Amino acid sequence: MANELMVDNILDQGVLDAQAIKNDFPIFKEVKQDPFVYLDSAASSQRPYSVIKSMDDYYRQTHANVHRGVYRIAEQATNLYENARCHLGKFLGAPHPELEIVFTKNATEAFNLFAQGYGRKFLSPRDVVLITKMEHHANIVPWMILKEQIGFELRFLDFDDDGQLILDDIEEKLKGVKILGVTMASNVLGTINPVKELTQMAHSVGAVVIADGAQYSPHFTTNVKDLGVDAYCTTAHKMLGPTGIGALWAKRSILQEMYPFLGGGEMIQNVTTEGFTTNDIPHKFEAGTPPIAEAVGLDAALTYLEGVSLTAIRAHELSLLTYAMDLMEERFGSRIKVFGPRDPKKRSGVISFELEGVHPHDVSQILDQEGVCVRAGHHCAKPLMTSLNVPATARASFYLYNTEEDVEALVAALERTEDFFK
Repeated sequence: MANELMVDNILDQGVLDAQAIKNDFPIFKEVKQDPFVYLDSAASSQRPYSVIKSMDDYYRQTHANVHRGVYRIAEQATNLYENARCHLGKFLGAPHPELEIVFTKNATEAFNLFAQGYGRKFLSPRDVVLITKMEHHANIVPWMILKEQIGFELRFLDFDDDGQLILDDIEEKLKGVKILGVTMASNVLGTINPVKELTQMAHSVGAVVIADGAQYSPHFTTNVKDLGVDAYCTTAHKMLGPTGIGALWAKRSILQEMYPFLGGGEMIQNVTTEGFTTNDIPHKFEAGTPPIAEAVGLDAALTYLEGVSLTAIRAHELSLLTYAMDLMEERFGSRIKVFGPRDPKKRSGVISFELEGVHPHDVSQILDQEGVCVRAGHHCAKPLMTSLNVPATARASFYLYNTEEDVEALVAALERTEDFFK
């Protein structure tokens, strides 16, 4: 297929050429809209030709169920699926990539798996789970469900006006804590949290740490071993891969102790009329036919990201973020409020904002008429919205295929939005 990734064409002396990258993504040619500016990658990224082609090739040439057949294409399918597992494990810096990656539907299911598989086994009513007020609902609601089942205390870390976690009272907050759940990067504020330091503090009181990497791993080099966390959740559709597949990474010792979350085929070693025994990790958590084609697509997405390099992606996004924040301040001044850290280096490539006198949903609707796609709403982070004292925000998010022209289109569309509501 034409226009597959050509690294030499998109990296010019280490500088990412976003326009060349954009040519690798069919949606920018297929959408019959001019302009078409996609600034919602924090919700879901687009897919390059190579990812689409890999999944198409799998269905055309290889499809069979995995782990069960001994015929040629079944063994090929199994190899593709397990290669994707190992690839993601290495991408995340897992010490044992072939054993420590559990495929799920998404990061949300990964959190539910950990809450029910680990939390349900090891938490008691006298214990505490500590999370932050900037968490996505994926790292809030599973703990609330488990709290109803067990009765432990659910405690929250707050954040300040700059979007930074308040850690002055962290020793007090950590008293009695058995599990700390924290996002690597906020999907609203963009805040990059000090997860490595928080993990060291949590471990000092005997707590385990689960990190939300959904907004981090698509943009930053990730090494779970260096972070020191005990578990880590991520999802493919935010990192150029398909929907329908995410992953829980956890230390081998933790996975071996966890309850299975779903029951059925593949997760068992044996079943009798008296009971069952579980399969070895990671298979004991993957009941039923898994997302095979999606794993193949994820594998291709990781290859694409590695070809570009996460270092180049971060540098490019930081440049766009800085340009966008400066331009918005120049054009709107105090009439626009950007939430989160004021220093672009302390945030990921998202800008959540409030345009004076205009509801975020109206902002999004008018921008759509101008060909600019941004997200509006609570972004599955209602406790965060309550802390900000707003019902919703508009959010623009940048990725490797965005350009300075996209930023300029956003700001120009916001100017027209403001004029419309005067």
